Amino acid sequence: MQSAESHSLRTVAARLTPGEDLRDAIERLAHEHHVEAGCVLSAVGSLTMATMRLAGAETFAKFSGPFEIVSLSGTISPNGVHLHLSISDAAGKTIGGHLVHGCVVHTTVEIVVADMGGVRFARVPDPATGYKELNIRGAG
Repeated sequence: MQSAESHSLRTVAARLTPGEDLRDAIERLAHEHHVEAGCVLSAVGSLTMATMRLAGAETFAKFSGPFEIVSLSGTISPNGVHLHLSISDAAGKTIGGHLVHGCVVHTTVEIVVADMGGVRFARVPDPATGYKELNIRGAG
């Protein structure tokens, strides 16, 4: 297990507008505000299109909306994000998976991201999983 303790918490809030790509916008937000060890505190809004990698799948699934964002959670590092999204349709059917590019904002997405002071995240290759996994370290 890796761990590090944060000594402060800084928050960044944003409103995404129609047509923006959700993942692109989160990555841009993190870059512009120098987020070193981030997580999503809150996210609400709607999507016209959603693209996700579902559990155990090798390919991406695409869905046409409109959808409401039910939840969005995950970690944000300077060299990558790991985010999971749940959405619901007009009938209340909910689906979730790994957020990838191709989730398009419908009317708005309001998001609040926390950056944990004194901690740095990085995504590094893990031979055991074959994926870039979270590396946690103290900033000092």
